[in-house]
Amino acid sequence: MKIMFSEMLHLMGKKQERNIAILLKFFGALAAMVTLYSILFHYLMIFEDRQFSWVTGFYWTLTVMSTLGFGDITFTTDLGKLFSIIVLLSGIVFLLTMLPFTFIEFFYLPWLDAQTKAQAPRELPPDTHDHVIVTGHDPVTIYLAEKFRQYGNEYVILVEDVHQALELRDSGFEAVVGHFGDAETYKRLQIGKAALVVAKVDDMINTNIAFTIREIAPDVPIVANADLDDSVDILELAGSTHVIQFTRMLGESLARRVIGTTTAANVIGRIESLLIAEAPAMRTPLLGKTLQESKLRETIGVNVVGLWERGQFIMPSPETVINPTTVLLLAGSEGQFSAFDRKLGRHQQSQDPVLILGGGRVGRATAAALRERHLDYRVIEKKQTRIGDDRYIHGSAADINVLRKAGIETTPAIIITTHDDPTNIYLTIYCRKLSPQVQIICRANLEGNISKLHTAGADLVMSYASMAANGILNFLKPEELLMLAEGLNIFRVVTPTSYADKSLAESQIRSKTGCNVVAICDRETACINPEPAYRLHPNDELILIGNDGAIGRFFKMHPDSKRIKV
Repeated sequence: MKIMFSEMLHLMGKKQERNIAILLKFFGALAAMVTLYSILFHYLMIFEDRQFSWVTGFYWTLTVMSTLGFGDITFTTDLGKLFSIIVLLSGIVFLLTMLPFTFIEFFYLPWLDAQTKAQAPRELPPDTHDHVIVTGHDPVTIYLAEKFRQYGNEYVILVEDVHQALELRDSGFEAVVGHFGDAETYKRLQIGKAALVVAKVDDMINTNIAFTIREIAPDVPIVANADLDDSVDILELAGSTHVIQFTRMLGESLARRVIGTTTAANVIGRIESLLIAEAPAMRTPLLGKTLQESKLRETIGVNVVGLWERGQFIMPSPETVINPTTVLLLAGSEGQFSAFDRKLGRHQQSQDPVLILGGGRVGRATAAALRERHLDYRVIEKKQTRIGDDRYIHGSAADINVLRKAGIETTPAIIITTHDDPTNIYLTIYCRKLSPQVQIICRANLEGNISKLHTAGADLVMSYASMAANGILNFLKPEELLMLAEGLNIFRVVTPTSYADKSLAESQIRSKTGCNVVAICDRETACINPEPAYRLHPNDELILIGNDGAIGRFFKMHPDSKRIKV
């Protein structure tokens, strides 16, 4: 019992120890009051010519103060009755009101809090290794944790708040409690054997995290997020291996999707001479055609390896119809994409400004990316402090007059960049009603809101959580997998023995696994978008693209496949 009490005091800390002292003082004052009333009871009874034992005095005091008042012992004089009233009222105040409050406030709640803290783990087992430590809690953290579980990577989320850690654990995530700037915290998390640390709080805390870890683990890779441009160098000096500006990445990604430029395809991945690109089908001659009718492979050489349809990845078939909301995922060489741009690019670039709703970090990054591409833009921002040059318009994006001033009637595209998904849904519905033909590109912060934004009228939705998480995951095992977008990956393997000396058509890789072979490399050359008749050789290297489910099926069918660095 003594050991348990000592441990409880240790968990509760100095503040709770003071609470216990206050509680003991209250009980002491209450005991003194009961004793005083018992003594006065005896003197008043002597005044009434009656005698009672000391035990009876305590008995009478407690029955009156607790309002039980059995009535077997009463005063007959007015002085005695006045004393009874005083004892009764003080009992109501001290026993019925102050005692429960004091007990709960200074003992029960601290004890309960100590028990709660004891449930939140503060360390990992000593044999833990090759794990990822993620600091902080936000939608990116949750998405990362789900991906780690999917790929079988051990991970732990480090937070400073006990209740937040318990909520994460109740939701099925691995979480521990500790201070971001305490070296002992990372020692308890086996930092020396970690595969990666992700610092994604704010710039100053991320700097502290990187600097603290470097003192005890010089070699562990650290990926840090930087909100400000000025923080990049500081984070690198503090010891960060990779510094990423997720808001800038998102802004650039939103800007690349704008229709109205001379470029039809946006490159999102590259492996040697193989390029992977996205191309929105909106306002192109491809609308309404099937993939077979488009003849992209026959006339240009690019291969359609997948389709994005309102945020959902679809494996293509020759009969797949290209809709206005379709985004083609293409594989090809640089020359093939140049031909694609010449054929489907907009030769008459729009001169009307692109409309950006929201002038925060993502909005400003989007504007900078458009400026680099020599595209005019207008930014609508409510906060006066964020207003920059004459291309910024102060006002609410929900005000029709502000939107008209910005040029909503002639703009080729609207980019919605606020950090609040309900606001983005609201603005998407409004803008679609005002301009049914405009291209609307929208930011989503939570994965669950992507489909809502598409339903509201967005043509393209970029997820902040998935984009940031994919960028981080590419640093975990860069030699095995290259993540292009949500659930879409490129990987490279040596030709499995079961496919040796077979043609691509005979191997049925696509129909059996869902993975597309986008290139085949031998010792001398790389064949991009090989024909179905291409015959596979034992030492050929296959470059494949597929979503998570397709990759899982491929390696389930070929567990001995040798992966090669992408």
